[in-house]
Amino acid sequence: TIQIYTMSAAINETVGDAPIPTPTPSPTTTAAAADTAVETEASSSHDLVALKKEAASTSLSLESITDGSNDRDIPNVKFLDDIGDFAASFDPPASAELMIGAFSDLFGKFKTFETGLVNKRKLFTQKIPEIEKSLALVTYLKQKHDAEENIMTRYNLADTLFAKAEVNCASGIVHLWLGANVMLEYTYVEAIELLTTKERKAKGDYQEATQDLAFVRNQIITAEVIISRIYNWDVRQKRSKTNSLVKKGGE
Repeated sequence: TIQIYTMSAAINETVGDAPIPTPTPSPTTTAAAADTAVETEASSSHDLVALKKEAASTSLSLESITDGSNDRDIPNVKFLDDIGDFAASFDPPASAELMIGAFSDLFGKFKTFETGLVNKRKLFTQKIPEIEKSLALVTYLKQKHDAEENIMTRYNLADTLFAKAEVNCASGIVHLWLGANVMLEYTYVEAIELLTTKERKAKGDYQEATQDLAFVRNQIITAEVIISRIYNWDVRQKRSKTNSLVKKGGE
């Protein structure tokens, strides 16, 4: 009689044409391009400094762009009905660049959430079938034990070699592999209770991960929409100011 101590490791708690010649720019063109590049670089540097100063003095915060959270404390993106009113609600009024930066940072956090939840769901899709398989096996062993019967099985001797063995179920003992080089001895009743609890918890966690993933993806879409609306609002504001200056100049 051979006693089998193998069990699923699913109980852990725990993602050719000739080349076209390149035209040679004239000295005048090169000089003009260099002047434009210098002006652009200076303007960008000035804008960055101004944005840093604004970020240091603004009252815009994470609470300003979120509206509550779900049951697992994942924040809900605040939808902005009026971009102008939202910008003016801060002291000093928030610029489009600052608002876009805030929502982009929140967008990045949600993408990190999404990656973690996808990996979590993948783990559970592997773990749950193994727990179910282990539970079915222990239940079968208990049935044979209650019937005072032995079972016939095959075990692996080598890669392509199996042997038949008779398993004595009279002891009522099974060894469960818990991972991390840990294997514990349980009675059939204890093993069934443990595996049933693990199965229930794993399925519950999988359901929560699925719900959270759907929630996070909705927040990602909302954040993207708001970023686009802020950008379009900024374009309209700048265009309106330009038109106003043109009209004043014409007068």
